[in-house]
Amino acid sequence: MVYDWDEKPELNITPLVDVMLVLLAIMMVIAPNIVYEELINLPQGSAQKELSEKRPVHITINKKGEVVVNKEKFDLDSFGDNFYLYAQKNLDSKAAVMISADKTLDYGVVMSILGAVKQAGFSEVSLATNG
Repeated sequence: MVYDWDEKPELNITPLVDVMLVLLAIMMVIAPNIVYEELINLPQGSAQKELSEKRPVHITINKKGEVVVNKEKFDLDSFGDNFYLYAQKNLDSKAAVMISADKTLDYGVVMSILGAVKQAGFSEVSLATNG
C-alpha cells in the first residue's frame, strides 16, 4: 500500500458540534435554577420607631372642570399655583398621587393637572382608569 501525499485530510467536526449542543441544552435547563445566596449580617433596627403610612393624594376632575384635591376644591385655571402652595403646606411630597378625570375632558386639561402635580414635587403619580 502506497500513501498518496497529494490527498488532503478532512476534519470531521460533527461529533464536536453534537457534544457542544448537548452541553448548551444542559446549561440552558440548569442555569435558571441556580440560586446564589449571599449571607449578610444585617444591623438591628430600633423597635421604638414606627413607620408612618403616607396617605395618598386623590385629585378628581369632573366634566364641569372642577378640581377636587382631598375634598378641597380648586379652580382649574389657577390650579398650578394654588396646588403648589397647598402641597407645600399640607401634603408630603413623597405621597402617591391618584388623578381621576372624567373621560369627556380634553386630554390637555388632564396633562396640565399632571404637569402641575409634577412641578409641585410629586414623583409617584398615576392616572385612574375604569378597569
